[in-house]
Amino acid sequence: MKIIKKDEAIAGTNSNECKTIEYSFGDKDIDIGVATITGRYPESGYCVNLVSKELVYILEGSGKLYFEDQTIYFSESDAILIENNKKYYWETDYCKASMTCSPAWSPEQYKVVE
Repeated sequence: MKIIKKDEAIAGTNSNECKTIEYSFGDKDIDIGVATITGRYPESGYCVNLVSKELVYILEGSGKLYFEDQTIYFSESDAILIENNKKYYWETDYCKASMTCSPAWSPEQYKVVE
């Protein structure tokens, strides 16, 4: 059993519109983080996770996730599974989302593409 307290989590930022808090257990199979998004993320193009599936749970807010072939409207308490290699971008005035990746997220597997 492992626990990471809130004050031990690592705050970060992907852009002005996307602030993150990472809870890394050092486990290669799974991780969790919280993102607060206020606008379009990424600012242009799409983001894609080349390796991990992302399980997203919307804690607060609402908005849209745009994929190449569809748009998903989401709001508080919705859960979204994003498969690896799926291009998408966020559009929201405000949302806070818990994001679990399996296998664990790493910067090398995450890209912003046009």
